[in-house]
Amino acid sequence: MTFTPIAPTTNVAPTKIADDTYVIHQVQPALGQPLFVYINSMVILGQEPVIVDTGTPANRKQWLDDVFSLVEPEDVRWIFLSHDDVDHTGNLDEALTACPNATVVCNWAMVERHTNCFDFPLHRCRWVMDGETFEVGDRTLHALRPPVFDSPTTRGLYDPTTGVYWAVDTFATPLPDPSMTIADLDQDFWFHGLWMFALGAVSPWLTMLDIDKYGKYVDRVQNLDITTIASCHSPVIEGPFIEQAFGRIRELPTLDAPTLPDQSILDQIVSATSIPPS
Repeated sequence: MTFTPIAPTTNVAPTKIADDTYVIHQVQPALGQPLFVYINSMVILGQEPVIVDTGTPANRKQWLDDVFSLVEPEDVRWIFLSHDDVDHTGNLDEALTACPNATVVCNWAMVERHTNCFDFPLHRCRWVMDGETFEVGDRTLHALRPPVFDSPTTRGLYDPTTGVYWAVDTFATPLPDPSMTIADLDQDFWFHGLWMFALGAVSPWLTMLDIDKYGKYVDRVQNLDITTIASCHSPVIEGPFIEQAFGRIRELPTLDAPTLPDQSILDQIVSATSIPPS
């Protein structure tokens, strides 16, 4: 692997993926390769608008601008946190401050793990566990853990009203160009990206699992009436690509984990990005 430095990209405008549902985008250059990675979150409008994850601190101003171009802060009733990683909680404090009527949908484990860096306002929290539902006015949302995840606090979010499933870190893949859709990607490149991220960065423990038992866990999500998959680190997945994506995820326990960049790659990165002495 040879390190290739690339410049940061501009943000992508929010994308409407279903009635009342928008993906908020951030694009981050991949470290070490001329590739790009999405860092997405989501907004569900309706009677009681929901923010799904809160982006990263590095993208704070743009994230706030994008979200509140879709919904007035005082109208937001729910902030759903899928888990406690910084790319999902990076603007939680700012969102809570801006949205005085919002309740944080989290869980005990998330609060327990994350209170070392964030003081959860417990009176504004609702703990929703994997498999539970909550009402948001005109629809019932289902918290359902995806098959690939990197935190034990993780719950995905399924909206049966639109068929949208927020898959959190499942289906993460790099992109040669951030304007590409799943349909634009070479299938081998896509499947390689799903394998690399899942077993290299998100869930390396999948190689330890019994494939039949894991398959039943995948069924739990795939058997939902999903029309659209949105997730943090992937373009939107729709149509026949949903089955293909689940098929690849289902194979993960049978695959070897990738070899990750080592110190030699770090040395190349430091050398390529260092500023020569004046």
